[in-house]
Amino acid sequence: MSAFAAATGIGSWPGTSAREAAEVVVGELHTLPHLVELPGRGVGADMIGRAGALLVDIGMDTVPRGYRIAAGRTAVLKRARSLLEEDLDALEEAWEKAGLRGADRTVKVQAPGPITLAAQLELGNGHRALTDRGAVRDLTTSLAEGVAAHRADVGRRLDAEVVVQLDEPLLFAALEGRLTGVTSLTPVHAVDEAVAVDLLDECAAAVGVPVAVHICSSGVPWNVLQRSVVEAVSVDASVLAANDLDGVGEFVDSGRTVMFGVVPTTAPEARPSVEEVAKAAVSLTDRLGFARSVLEERIGISPACGLAGATAEWARTAIGLAQKAADAFAEDPDAI
Repeated sequence: MSAFAAATGIGSWPGTSAREAAEVVVGELHTLPHLVELPGRGVGADMIGRAGALLVDIGMDTVPRGYRIAAGRTAVLKRARSLLEEDLDALEEAWEKAGLRGADRTVKVQAPGPITLAAQLELGNGHRALTDRGAVRDLTTSLAEGVAAHRADVGRRLDAEVVVQLDEPLLFAALEGRLTGVTSLTPVHAVDEAVAVDLLDECAAAVGVPVAVHICSSGVPWNVLQRSVVEAVSVDASVLAANDLDGVGEFVDSGRTVMFGVVPTTAPEARPSVEEVAKAAVSLTDRLGFARSVLEERIGISPACGLAGATAEWARTAIGLAQKAADAFAEDPDAI
């Protein structure tokens, strides 16, 4: 069974306390807890800032629009690495407190994927790094090496297996040529599908463990993901269109995993029951004609996207619902 056929969170978490977040995640998610990101702490704590702490031999600084590649150990880079260390210490502490060292558990870590990272980082001239083929290659190699080292560090700290999630919210826009340039006269040309596959595969090969790609926007490029070696795809189930179902079906048929984001990221007016969460995933697999056994073997459950905009109470509730739904799949999928 795939490590990603489990309940997990996406990555981001509300608040600023790494210790509180780690305790909740370790306590609520017994199949695939994750190292959280706390963007509420500001610069260096968001998805791209976290990448700055992971990149090897590539620095980062801030600019009005976000982050820019920079030389040397900038204050931003030092802050990003300090925040990551704080998060790792908090997770290790919660892990030890729960008595999980050496237990048969798998943990997930996240990082931006190579295409989204290159789309979000600026070059010195203000253009997206994605517009420079050499910069994209350098970033991908650096990211892959950094994530591999990060994964190994987490594994040593926790004495646990570690899998990796690459966040690619801008993958579809990059493939479609929909990203804006600095001006209308400097467009960002579409990324070739074969190039996208190569970049994802380079990262997956370097980390040496199963890799998932997370896309919470509409327009999941199933054809690219199907050609890649990634083990799993994490999607927001609420934005899947009818033509996405064929992609889901082919991906699962290939022996890989789809993680359905079926829990709201912020508290709805009426809290869904575990049964409602489970049925949201079941309805998709039933429409595709899969046997119910696929729910335990090839389907994961998560919130629709990151939980940074949720209250602390709802974040705990959301991952708890995901875990209970996954437990229901494991106990008796035919009863759902």
